[in-house]
Amino acid sequence: MKILLVEDEGDLRAGLERSLEEQGYAVDEAADGEVAIHLATENDYDALVLDVMLPKLDGWEVLRRLRAKKATPVLMLTSRRTLGDRVRGLDAGADDYLMKPFDLVEVHARLRALIRRSKGRAESMLRFGRVTIDTAKRVVELDAAPVELTAREYSLVEYLAFRHGNVVARTELYEHLFAEEDESFSNLLDVHVCNVRKKIDKDFLQTHRGHGYALVEI
Repeated sequence: MKILLVEDEGDLRAGLERSLEEQGYAVDEAADGEVAIHLATENDYDALVLDVMLPKLDGWEVLRRLRAKKATPVLMLTSRRTLGDRVRGLDAGADDYLMKPFDLVEVHARLRALIRRSKGRAESMLRFGRVTIDTAKRVVELDAAPVELTAREYSLVEYLAFRHGNVVARTELYEHLFAEEDESFSNLLDVHVCNVRKKIDKDFLQTHRGHGYALVEI
């Protein structure tokens, strides 16, 4: 899953980015509102983490412009603690609201819930025949035994699971699994697909030549 992180405090932004990448997210970042709205409208992110107090355009204005074009899930961050500010954020179109200082574990949990709901999945457990995916713990099991996947391999499986029943284009997978700064080798996606097949089952991820990949029950 790909996240746009919008935060002007350099140390906080770096810490959040590192923690999200450790969770397997691809992360793009912005330090001001103008860059944020450009990236958010030009790319399809799975979620935004959006600070309220930003240079150039504040978080309210970024959210207003974003909602005129897209329904991307937004988790707003703020140091303001008044009820009115929280209500304003939710009424403006934010999907969730978190006050600083916060625990990174809570940020991760709230993002997982936002993304899950945006994909039409109310529960954290996804089942596909012999395979179970726990999106809360970010664990995949085959026949009730855990499968050791890398963070990027898990993200690939999770994204295809959320799009179950559809063939997902290679370009879409690249857009949602890799950040702008990632090196995009032409065969990088194929390597991850191959590794997942070896670890789970060769038929779990199907190739539709000229179109993309699809996850199937096994």
